[in-house]
Amino acid sequence: MELQGKRIAYITLGCKLNFSETSTIRRSLEQAGALSVSEEEAADICIINTCSVTDMAEKKGRQVIRKIARRHPGAYIVVVGCYAQLRGEEIQAIEGVNLVLSAEEKFAVGDRLRAIAPRVEQEYHAGSISHLDRFDPACSHGDRTRGFLKIQDGCDYFCSYCTIPHARGRSRSASIRQVLEMTQEAAAKSIKEIILTGVNTGDFGRGRGETFLDLLRALEAEAGIERYRVSSIEPNLLTGEIIDFMASSHRFMPHFHLPLQSGNDEVLALMGRRYTRAFFAERVTLALERIPDAFIGVDVIAGMRGETEEMFEESLRFIAGLDIARLHVFPYSERAGTRALSIPYAVPAAEKRHRVEALLALSDEKIARFYRRFEGATRPVLFEESNVGGSICGFTDNYIRVALPYDPALVNRIVPVKLDAHNMEL
Repeated sequence: MELQGKRIAYITLGCKLNFSETSTIRRSLEQAGALSVSEEEAADICIINTCSVTDMAEKKGRQVIRKIARRHPGAYIVVVGCYAQLRGEEIQAIEGVNLVLSAEEKFAVGDRLRAIAPRVEQEYHAGSISHLDRFDPACSHGDRTRGFLKIQDGCDYFCSYCTIPHARGRSRSASIRQVLEMTQEAAAKSIKEIILTGVNTGDFGRGRGETFLDLLRALEAEAGIERYRVSSIEPNLLTGEIIDFMASSHRFMPHFHLPLQSGNDEVLALMGRRYTRAFFAERVTLALERIPDAFIGVDVIAGMRGETEEMFEESLRFIAGLDIARLHVFPYSERAGTRALSIPYAVPAAEKRHRVEALLALSDEKIARFYRRFEGATRPVLFEESNVGGSICGFTDNYIRVALPYDPALVNRIVPVKLDAHNMEL
């Protein structure tokens, strides 16, 4: 298939890592002469980057694939991403899908499209993830004021509920030199803020003789990008040295995203997590001692197999006592091939929904309390290129969302804003 002049639409589901990878795929195809269009426009090719972190993510993936195939009759439909790696044959059976690529193949989508022979309607390139040791760098610069930069991929933790190691393979990462080159490219495109992304971000440098802290120090010394954020880091990898570094940094924002998953030690053990709740609380306390204004977001899973009502109530009380800003709540999802399926007692669906609702209500309380702390304060806000309902939005250094009347002069600028109840958006 000739790519020159082909109109390609890109649809991304799931995490920030997927957004960075889709952006990189798009740039490679643009370099081959393809034209990028929105999913609402007429397209010759549609590339769907999928997620598989939960059964709901897979269900949404199937729905989107069918919707795109209906919206673009006659377009060549390509599916990549975690769902494609784990359930390739299932995707292949969806009407309208032409090409399914494994994790090893997704960055070779251009080569695969060029190699397609006339009258070949469907191809499926399966691949074993176990031997995948190549790191494919990715960055979403050119899409927005903030860019997502992939520094690490894969995971060696194999938590009992998680399929990500099966979808993305073993932990591997870029080199510091590669990351610096990508940040320089982003800076040249006027990106002001970069979010460092990965599956297990703090595992950066494994096998290379480099560490995550080495990377942070190198980025701090590099001119060009004004702001950095760490998208997520495992509590056991958030060292005191890293916290101290971020406390003294001029470029790294006072913002942490930590996966807790449960506030009950028995459930943490069932999950195969590598810390206790006491250790987690100590990390939060240390971070806030060193960086008092920090925003701390926390991931929690509700209704894990084996989680009794008493365990959940204990977890809820523990989380209520944490001085954090927001919860990201996920219902436990049964995943084929995971060790969690052997754990006795599956939480009923109605009870799982109840637990999710209780955690979300707690999250609402925490974010409202966090925002109230900063009413009347002046914080630097980076405004994004958006006009939604006549407003322009951006984030403070400590991740408070701010909305002002739309002013194009504010786009991609960092300006001081006095915060109040009217301009802070929950």
